Amino acid sequence: MEYNLNEKELGKRLQVARQKAGLTQQELCAKASLSISTLAKIERGAIKAPSIFTVSAIASAVQVPLQDLIGRPGILPSKSVPKKQSKTGVRFVFFDVNGVMIRFFHRAFAKIAEATNVPADIIETAFWHYNDAACSGELSVAEFDRLFADKVGVKHIDWESYYFENIESITDMHDVAKWASEHYRIGLLTNIMPGFLDRLIKEGFVPNLDYEVIGDSSVVGAVKPQSRIFEYGQAAVNLPPNEILLVDDSRGVVTAAGHAGWRVLWFDDYSPIEGAERVRVALEF
Repeated sequence: MEYNLNEKELGKRLQVARQKAGLTQQELCAKASLSISTLAKIERGAIKAPSIFTVSAIASAVQVPLQDLIGRPGILPSKSVPKKQSKTGVRFVFFDVNGVMIRFFHRAFAKIAEATNVPADIIETAFWHYNDAACSGELSVAEFDRLFADKVGVKHIDWESYYFENIESITDMHDVAKWASEHYRIGLLTNIMPGFLDRLIKEGFVPNLDYEVIGDSSVVGAVKPQSRIFEYGQAAVNLPPNEILLVDDSRGVVTAAGHAGWRVLWFDDYSPIEGAERVRVALEF
């Protein structure tokens, strides 16, 4: 059996199918007997024409007919479904995750400092030294943990545990995202470590909505504010840049997105009610 999809389109279908099945990349790889690196490359379209046997194994693991993945577009949201356009021309909304959908994890640094008896500034400096490499998929979470611990001079740090124990959902933005999903095409565009976004959605920290595009930096292989991730987002939604809105808590990121021609809104997670209302107002139609 052959398929006519290009690698980017196929990768997106596979990623969406996995998300809808509620599987992390690690869980899917275990079911389909694949390596994490291979699956990540397939999902971001970095492997040209992956074997039909590999695609079939993935289809079986996510319990979706193979034909749905390589033939008719049943697994993806239909772009022909009528959606709104805001008064300012926005048709697609990308939401960031850390700092927009969930309250950021800074208090995890304090918890690590308390547990290791290492000053908080040293903890945070070491974290940011390796964060981008992990979020772009260059480092696995296990490799990040090892380098992080070595940098601060302790035996072990389980960053994933600290992260999930110290985040909380920003419910006002969950409500806005649910409302936006009813009227607009929506997606996620986030700098995040491998496997974290799947777990966030699975555990309800991020609403499980019909995201048309899930821009997980560890899958895309680029982090905001690098231009490549905005190029990925625009290509995935297939719209002019001025019809895309990004809601993000980083001023550097919104500046870069603005330079790419996107519309942007800076979100302040310390004022979530006001921030959520600003998003609703920006999306009036």
